Amino acid sequence: MQGSDSVYRRLIRLHDADEVSSVVAARLLARLIELQSTQPLVHVCLTGGDTANAMYEKLADLAHGSDLDASKLQLWWGDERFVPATDPARNSLQAITRLARTVSIKSADTHMMAAADGRKDPHESAAEYEAELGNTTFDITLLGIGGDGHVASLFPNHPSSEPTTRAVIGVTDSPKAPPERITLTAPSLNRSHEVWFLATGASKAEAVAATLEGDPSLPGSAIKGDVATLWFLDRKAAAELPAQYSCPF
Repeated sequence: MQGSDSVYRRLIRLHDADEVSSVVAARLLARLIELQSTQPLVHVCLTGGDTANAMYEKLADLAHGSDLDASKLQLWWGDERFVPATDPARNSLQAITRLARTVSIKSADTHMMAAADGRKDPHESAAEYEAELGNTTFDITLLGIGGDGHVASLFPNHPSSEPTTRAVIGVTDSPKAPPERITLTAPSLNRSHEVWFLATGASKAEAVAATLEGDPSLPGSAIKGDVATLWFLDRKAAAELPAQYSCPF
């Protein structure tokens, strides 16, 4: 479907979480190969969560023997838990351990947010990442959405989602454990040509519907790709979509 502005928006409703991860993995691989054919580097901003991790597993399988050129990839993250570098809860560690099975990405091209080791707080880590990020524009940004409507580590009715000109911020007293995090802000997430939202499960249905309706209290309502915004939903996550979204898509 076409959004109300000039940005192309499409919703892809799939049967279940497994189909979401399979379809996104296949489409992402195809899109990365397509972008690599026309530009020297492709900047991708990754997300965390169970749905994304399942997708990374499938992407790694599909990438084996494909035309994907890992040397042209630049990987970034939308948010991270402020925990030690070896903590298995880190989004970046979860993604890389899955992708690295078949995708050989150099460490210099893998832009992980600084861990808690040697940093006094998430604000210090955020400042480092903001400097590294610079004016980077993402070709594709992947985002999940929480049952409370949070995206990345921007939480509704929380200081993390207050307007800012900063590209990256530290988060304290997060409503979701762990309490300390680092996150890209809406302005930096909006420096994306394409934004792909992934949502599965009934617990996400209310937040998905409200975000698509533009609820100003939900951070995802303000995040869009400047070329396209895609929503990949399973039927449970799509269950509370308003009437105008009830047709097949």
